[in-house]
Amino acid sequence: MSAPDPQPVDPATRRPGPEPRPAEAPAPLHIAARAPEAAPNGSSPGAPSPAAGEAVLDNPAWSSLTGAHCHLALGNEHVLRYPDDVSPFVGVRDWEHPDVWDAIIEEFGHDAVVSVSHADPLLPEGWRPEFSIPGVQLVETERLAPRPDEEAIELGAEDSDEMLALVERNRPGPFKPRTHEMGRYVGIRREGRLIAMAGERLHPAGWTEISAVAVDADHRRQHLGSRLVLDVAFHIRERGDRALLHAAAENTAAITGYEKLGFALRRRLTFGALRTP
Repeated sequence: MSAPDPQPVDPATRRPGPEPRPAEAPAPLHIAARAPEAAPNGSSPGAPSPAAGEAVLDNPAWSSLTGAHCHLALGNEHVLRYPDDVSPFVGVRDWEHPDVWDAIIEEFGHDAVVSVSHADPLLPEGWRPEFSIPGVQLVETERLAPRPDEEAIELGAEDSDEMLALVERNRPGPFKPRTHEMGRYVGIRREGRLIAMAGERLHPAGWTEISAVAVDADHRRQHLGSRLVLDVAFHIRERGDRALLHAAAENTAAITGYEKLGFALRRRLTFGALRTP
């Protein structure tokens, strides 16, 4: 039986999904940088064994912006970002480098909100945490059986307004007018209306993140989200990459759905933002 449509609250945004959840007080963003937390043995059946190629997943935005998305990158030698109308993600080469804080101010200016992901940096005096959300990173396993979906249509710039409207209705995470330029996006239409979509976001070397999984409320429980995830994963594998996903740790329904499709927990992490002095 297919897994139910995953409807994740994307950890890169604070905006909740269509099903309200109890609010949590933001955790302070003041813990010193640490090594990624490994999934405990036996916690995720079918979890892949560690591989050298997984190191880029500890800093996927930096790997994306120095690799597949270098044509979109703005910034300097220590910090890179996407254009504002593409994505809020920021890549930092090394949070422990002594010049990183000046480099962030050089790129973003003073009193600016800067996205932080996959890291819990120790903030210098004058810097403030904006919010912090516990999240999880999942990667494909040998159980994943991706396949193309005959109803899926590729989406592009001409579909941007409809994609933005679908995201606004379902709140899967940040999606900007040019987010579709980050990779391949597909959708399903019913009576001419876009009612479901999914696509590719970060592209760390050898991997592609599946994101923006959104299905309108009156079309759920038809496995449309699962079908699109499998379609996106199929094309990711076709070009030799592996698929990964992110979700808020509290969104256990989406995580369970992804695990049923063949993804497994790789690590727990934090998504949030800081404010420059």
